[in-house]
Amino acid sequence: MRIAIDVSPLSHPRTGIGNYLSTLVGAMAAADPKPDIVTFAPTRPRGRRYILDGLNGLDVERRLLRVPCSHRVRQGWSRLGWPPAERVLGNFDVMHFSDWMYPPQRQGLRATTIYDLVPLHFPAWTTARTREMHSRKYEAAREQCGMVVAISDYTAADIEETLHIESDRLVVAYPAVHPRYSPASPPSSLETPYILAVSTLEPRKGLRELLRAYALLRSRNTAAQLVIAGAAGWGERVEFEQEGVHRIGYVSDDELASLYRSASVMVYPSSFEGFGLPVVEAMASGTPVVTSEHPSIDEASGDAAYRCDPGDPEALAETIDLALAAGSDRVQAGLQHAARFTPEACARAVLAGYRARV
Repeated sequence: MRIAIDVSPLSHPRTGIGNYLSTLVGAMAAADPKPDIVTFAPTRPRGRRYILDGLNGLDVERRLLRVPCSHRVRQGWSRLGWPPAERVLGNFDVMHFSDWMYPPQRQGLRATTIYDLVPLHFPAWTTARTREMHSRKYEAAREQCGMVVAISDYTAADIEETLHIESDRLVVAYPAVHPRYSPASPPSSLETPYILAVSTLEPRKGLRELLRAYALLRSRNTAAQLVIAGAAGWGERVEFEQEGVHRIGYVSDDELASLYRSASVMVYPSSFEGFGLPVVEAMASGTPVVTSEHPSIDEASGDAAYRCDPGDPEALAETIDLALAAGSDRVQAGLQHAARFTPEACARAVLAGYRARV
């Protein structure tokens, strides 16, 4: 089976979607029997460097098309519907396209991944460009795809109800925890104790409420610092300039593993997720987790996370305080829960979906 995978999302520093895609491609390339995988993307030179980093060490073919104005090229290729992808990639059995484009094909299974429906349910939480790209992608998924991957049961049910995509076209493939996230990771060089938050800075991630909750904790003499890691993102400015708060920006995968491993607790107060990968990455690192009680994060949390209303700073502060006081009480439960989410399991689910439909 020859699989063509659009890896355009890897053309920027990797966050959740990029990490999901990179890990999935790597696990599929290591599967037995091994499929023939060709990764492709129209990209600028800087984006090409990011993609090569995301595919580093993977046994896959790379067809990275160097083009100026790569976003316009991707959108034009998708909307024009020509030339077919086979003209660039040769024949394939499966085309798996991304959030960024939906290139035409002559034959074979057409597949894509939907990570969440935030642009539909909460348009104010997304940019105009994101809404435009996703609305066209959702239409292509509904009208053209024989297989749609969802990253959780919650998201699969949402896709079926909201986009009216039949359940027999849906495959659930949970995000995978990379082996680097482990209690054996090297410790962070940051001063401990600290509370860790990991997220791109955007409205639904609950960072404003977290800062208010942390101010309450400081007023009660909590000694732990608050460390916030994540890319700049967008949206209304959040004021990080308060005592005990350290925003360190985007960090490498290895740095993130060390941050998880040394944190006293990881807090993830997002209002809505397709899954919530940082929750299980922190658990896999042996770190207690405080997160939202919203059902979109149920599968990531299992019974191992501390849950609360992310919109209530007082409740969030109390739950963080509880997790800090409890120490390692839920660490073992978290390690056992996180162990379910392996790269091999993610790849098996996707490959089984392809094979059942090719």
